[in-house]
Amino acid sequence: MKAIRYHAYGPPDVISLEETAKPDLADDGVLVRVRAASVNPGDWHLLRGDPYIFRAVSGLTRPKAHGLGADLAGIVEAVGKDVSRFAPGDEVYGCAPGSFAEYVAVPESGPLSGKPAGFTFEQAAAVPTSAQTALQALRDKGRLAPGQRVLVNGAAGGIGTFAVQLAKAFGAEVTGVCGGGNVELVRSLGADHVIDYTKEDFTRTGHRYDVVLDNVGNRRVADCRRILTPTGTYLHNSGSGGRWVGVIGRIVGLSVLNLFVRHRLPTFVTHENADDLAVLRELAEAGKLTPVIERTHPLSEVPEAIAHVERGHAKGKVVITV
Repeated sequence: MKAIRYHAYGPPDVISLEETAKPDLADDGVLVRVRAASVNPGDWHLLRGDPYIFRAVSGLTRPKAHGLGADLAGIVEAVGKDVSRFAPGDEVYGCAPGSFAEYVAVPESGPLSGKPAGFTFEQAAAVPTSAQTALQALRDKGRLAPGQRVLVNGAAGGIGTFAVQLAKAFGAEVTGVCGGGNVELVRSLGADHVIDYTKEDFTRTGHRYDVVLDNVGNRRVADCRRILTPTGTYLHNSGSGGRWVGVIGRIVGLSVLNLFVRHRLPTFVTHENADDLAVLRELAEAGKLTPVIERTHPLSEVPEAIAHVERGHAKGKVVITV
């Protein structure tokens, strides 16, 4: 099969499209013929080995794993002898390491679910990681309830576009923060209010929010706490802060501060799972969740796609067709 591979940390030009063996199929495995995959910030972090602290897991000087990509949508090609939840021919979507490839193998118990009816493979592939991040942040960590007010910083990005829609589905009053060129997009997703950050500082509007989901990390935590209600929740979801400190330093700081203030400052890591993929499928089929896809690239153009996402101004999702 054809697959994207990298054998050293570095910029997108270290990526190559190679011929390699199909993944082995375990007794509890599902072999998926990938039709589409999507790019996430984690792809370029893995590619560059940045922040360096992550290399303790991914490999100190060279990557231990050579594939990239996490999200996918496709058709089940074959299943192991112990699999009962899927059958060849099923259309599925979910997560698997190395999804920038023609085939991936996923355990039956892994993050895999039936593709939303009516979605193209490209639309389905745009959903898994970003939408699960938004869902788990708002539902589980933010404990968002109907009637509450939520602000989404970075509302036009991959996670932000899903967060706006999910917050509306949960019955919240939503304010989205984005650049001027994306104001109408964010409003079309259901945002009740949109702040153009080039014209207005969202931390100085005088409005208060029950939940702030920060996908950008471009303001001090103290500034973001200022716009929270007395017992409001600040959710940090950004890798900003420096190569060595990065997201780890900000998480540690929030964890310590959380011990001494009334505001809730929980940290979280997305847990990809089949149950939440089923929840998202139901919302999609009910018309409450639609991915925003800025552009698509063929498998051979993964380096360009990752470079575009790394620059930080992608609108919604960038999808790879396979």
